[in-house]
Amino acid sequence: MDTLGPVAHRTEQTPGILDAVDHPDDLRRLFEATLLLGSNLDLGELLQRIVDEARSLIGCRYAALGVLDREGTGLDRFVYAGLDPAAEQVLLRGTFPEGRGVLGAIIDDPRPLRLRSIAEHHDSVGFPEGHPPMTSFLGVPILVGGRAYGNLYLTEKYGDGEFDERDEVLLEALAAVAGLAVENARLLLRSGEVAVYQERERLARDLHDGVIQRLFAIGLGLQGLAAGPEGAPLAGTLTSAVADLDETIRQIRSSIFELGGYGTGQGIRTRILTLVDELHPMLGFPVPVTFDGAVEAGVDAHAAEQILITVREGLTNVARHAGATSASVRLSVSDGRCRLEITDDGRGGSSAAGPDGGSAAGPGSGLGLANLARRAERLGGTVTLAHEEAGGTTLTWDVPVAPVGPAALLSKRG
Repeated sequence: MDTLGPVAHRTEQTPGILDAVDHPDDLRRLFEATLLLGSNLDLGELLQRIVDEARSLIGCRYAALGVLDREGTGLDRFVYAGLDPAAEQVLLRGTFPEGRGVLGAIIDDPRPLRLRSIAEHHDSVGFPEGHPPMTSFLGVPILVGGRAYGNLYLTEKYGDGEFDERDEVLLEALAAVAGLAVENARLLLRSGEVAVYQERERLARDLHDGVIQRLFAIGLGLQGLAAGPEGAPLAGTLTSAVADLDETIRQIRSSIFELGGYGTGQGIRTRILTLVDELHPMLGFPVPVTFDGAVEAGVDAHAAEQILITVREGLTNVARHAGATSASVRLSVSDGRCRLEITDDGRGGSSAAGPDGGSAAGPGSGLGLANLARRAERLGGTVTLAHEEAGGTTLTWDVPVAPVGPAALLSKRG
């Protein structure tokens, strides 16, 4: 072990770190911790359990686990134990560590780090106001599947006040166990997601094979009745009922694609709804959003970005220039086309095209119709603007999309 001033570093990761724990008491305590971490916990509970076990196993006042962000250069999540309620409330009003200073040293060089005094380390940047004083420090990396996942941090050891090599070996062993437990929790989560996906697929099939087919049969029966002489007195009512059934079938089809799991994570529906909520204060009124067809399956990542840009530009122009009191957004995927419509009841100047194809609303209107049109053209589509005689404007974004396997089954009734 090399010692550089206040810093003691293990020069390389000890092979078979679990075998390095040879003290009977340490083996017993590590075994108990392994049993606890091996329980079927969700990831959030597991991370907190790891921190609590590290603090108890080594014997210190404070413990924390920092989960790395996707780039592996900072902390995305910080789980801690040992803070008293007063200190916790102070820190909650500020910003928790992001992986700078001594915490960042282990991110940059993922090896165990043991310090007699945090302040003496060359990367130390001090503590924010209200942070409890901390002197001694021990940190080790956690690997999951051979890749850096996060780091365990301990401070303020009880008793001697300084962590020793035995503490370091024991914490490394716990970190190895923790890495396996995190990997297991991830596998359980994926297994659960697969089970949910399969159940959603089953429900989607049941909806299509059962409910839609029955509604379609009812619709055909009503159409036949309306066309016959006995249905003539009720022709208007029957036609309206058939139209309602058609709309119901369209909505169920949309739900089928949601259940089928063809979109994952932050899908286009969620992203549009989030964006519309974000723009609500600017508009001053709620904007209903309608989805029709396999929007999650039919919209790829690039088209999704262009849709979001168009929604933001369209609604921003409505807010700034149209003098509208209402607006709506509709996104549909059908027959190999993706169509976005943004409609408002304003005076028709929200995004009106000027002589050069740009926005007549002027520079303040942002991208303008011409830019939106160029973006759509790159996808093989168009952007058009229609002004209603009675007032109001509809901005339509229309591009071709690749056909989706299951969509072919639902593109026609039955």
